[in-house]
Amino acid sequence: MIAPYLKKGNYMSTREVVIVEGVRTPFAKSGTKLKDVHATVLGKTALTELINKTNLNKNLVDEVIIGNTGTPSDAANISRVVALNSGLPQSISAATVHRNCASALESISSGYEKIMSGTMNCVLAGGTENMSQTPLIWNKEHLRRLEKLARARTPIAKIKGLLSLLSANISQVKEIATTRPDQPSKMKPRMALLEGLTDPFVGLNMGETAEILAKEFGLSREEQDAFAVNSHKKAVAAAESGKLSEEITPLYIGKDHSTVISEDYGPRKDQSLEKLAKLKPYFDRKFGTVTAGNACPITDGAAMVLLMEKEQALAEGYKPIAKIRGYAFAGLEPERMGLGPVYSTPIALKRAGVSMKDIGLIELNEAFSAQVMACQKAFASDKFAQEKLGLSHAVGEIRDEILNVNGGAVAIGHPVGATGTRLVLTLIKEMQRRDVELGLATLCIGGGQGGAMVLERVN
Repeated sequence: MIAPYLKKGNYMSTREVVIVEGVRTPFAKSGTKLKDVHATVLGKTALTELINKTNLNKNLVDEVIIGNTGTPSDAANISRVVALNSGLPQSISAATVHRNCASALESISSGYEKIMSGTMNCVLAGGTENMSQTPLIWNKEHLRRLEKLARARTPIAKIKGLLSLLSANISQVKEIATTRPDQPSKMKPRMALLEGLTDPFVGLNMGETAEILAKEFGLSREEQDAFAVNSHKKAVAAAESGKLSEEITPLYIGKDHSTVISEDYGPRKDQSLEKLAKLKPYFDRKFGTVTAGNACPITDGAAMVLLMEKEQALAEGYKPIAKIRGYAFAGLEPERMGLGPVYSTPIALKRAGVSMKDIGLIELNEAFSAQVMACQKAFASDKFAQEKLGLSHAVGEIRDEILNVNGGAVAIGHPVGATGTRLVLTLIKEMQRRDVELGLATLCIGGGQGGAMVLERVN
């Protein structure tokens, strides 16, 4: 039930938090264009461009807050590494935040809180993630063999260790060749990414939770595929019109930095129902409807925004592009985590002092086609609101024409630690183009949570 949270009041502070500008890198499917680009480099690229684009006086920055979920072993506090690599003074503090899929929305809300409290006036917030570089985890038995070999001192002991390791590796290769990546195994290394996308309480991966929603809300395979095709069409159209280039900074990669990536590597011009129909269900092979084609791809990318207290922003000569009116996070059953936006949105709307009918544009992260469509049905349902949220009536309908108008994560991708900021950035840019006063950025969060943020266009 979320009803008790709606009784909580809003801030009494007269301060206002605005977004001055934002920038993101291109997003690319895992294992493709950005697979060799470290998450710190992705973050540095976006943050450096943001600083340059705004001609920001670096000494004004109070803190850098960056979301990240797959913490690189060589950058434990990745926010600090990105901040220093971006040329910010060593005196500026930096913190990394982790709220699964909403880590980059958490970074913005954390900055908002610190500015609202009066302890800070200027925060750089965002997220960065390279999911291609998520490591493999060796099983304990294999690690013991490696340890035994490393400790061997005599030639005979070393030979025995090598033979033991070789024998195990042969067995491992055979097992890898005969089992699916998501199937359990005693021999092969575990994929940290798959473990991270599996809920520890209910033992379901994110795709399996989407299957639950597809069945409970009666969403057919054809409906989900049609949603996916439409996401690709909108993303391709947005890219071709130049809309997405307004938020993307080019990325120069390769040893000599001669390769330029300037657009998302995910949206497909030729995506079709016929092509998607050929894909087999991935998470429930026998009865499922969720496939790799109607789910978001695993993705690499980064996004950053500049947050400031409104009066200081104006004093510095900036023209803010949006104001944060309110935000919220809420919990629900982990096995239905995809409905998180329905739980967090009414709280955010209440704190912002508006209702769903006031919202002119919505960015709802497309973790899965089924998940977004289930949210649409739940948002419009009086029964769901009464039974699940403790409300007297539905939160409000989400019309197709205002939802993810430039495509969503099914096409663009979902770098988990960066998506929250991408949603906010894409939303406020489109609010400017359409002269829309209020927008909503919201997403589901692995583990059974939802996040939502209400933004107001600033003239």
